[in-house]
Amino acid sequence: MSFYGVTDLWTYVIGAFGIILLPGPNSLYVLSVATARGVKAGYQGAFGVFAGDTVLLALTAVGAASLLRSYPALFMVVKYFGAAYLAYVGVNLIVTAVRKRRSKVVDVVSASEAAANLQHPFKRALVISMLNPKAILFLLSFFVQFIDPTYETPAVPFLILSTIIMVFSALYLSALIFLGARLAEAFRTRKRLTASLSSAVGGLFLWFGTKLATASLN
Repeated sequence: MSFYGVTDLWTYVIGAFGIILLPGPNSLYVLSVATARGVKAGYQGAFGVFAGDTVLLALTAVGAASLLRSYPALFMVVKYFGAAYLAYVGVNLIVTAVRKRRSKVVDVVSASEAAANLQHPFKRALVISMLNPKAILFLLSFFVQFIDPTYETPAVPFLILSTIIMVFSALYLSALIFLGARLAEAFRTRKRLTASLSSAVGGLFLWFGTKLATASLN
C-alpha cells in the first residue's frame, strides 16, 4: 500500500534523516560561514544550498543521471571541475588560517570575514551544492525505490519525497547555523584556535575534492 504514490514512507523518512546527518561540503560550508560571519550569512549560505538541491532534484526528475551515463566525457568534465572548485575553497581556507596564525594582532573584523570564499555565501553554497554529479545518481537511485511506478501522477510522490528531505535539510542547517554563531563567540579572541579550525575545514574540503575526482558512475 502506498501513500500518494510513496511506497514505505517511514523507511524513506528514516533513510533521508540519516543521509542529511552525514557530513558533507554543504553542511560544512554553512557551519563555516555561520561561525565566521554570523546567523544572517549562515542562512544566506543555507538558501544557496536549498537552491542547489532544488536544481539537483529537478535534474534528477528529468533524467540527468542517464545523460551522464550516456556521455562519459560530460561526466568527466563536471567531475573534475567540481573537484577543482572544492580544492580551491579548501586552499583558500588554509591560506587564511596561516595568515591569521602569523598575525601578531587580533583583528576582529578580519577574523569575522575569513577567506574570500566566505564573502558571498549564497553564490558559493549554490555552486558547492551543485558540483557533485554523483549526488544526481544517488538521488535518482534513492528516490526510485520509494515511488510507485503504477501511480497515475508520478510528480506527487516525487514532490512528497523532495519536501521531506528539504525539511530535514532546513532543520539540520538551522541547527548548524546557530551552533556556528555560538562557536563564533568562543573563537572571537582565540586566534590560534580559529586558525586551527579553518585549517581543518580547508583540509576536509581538499578531501571532498579528492573523493569527487576519483568518483565513478558505477
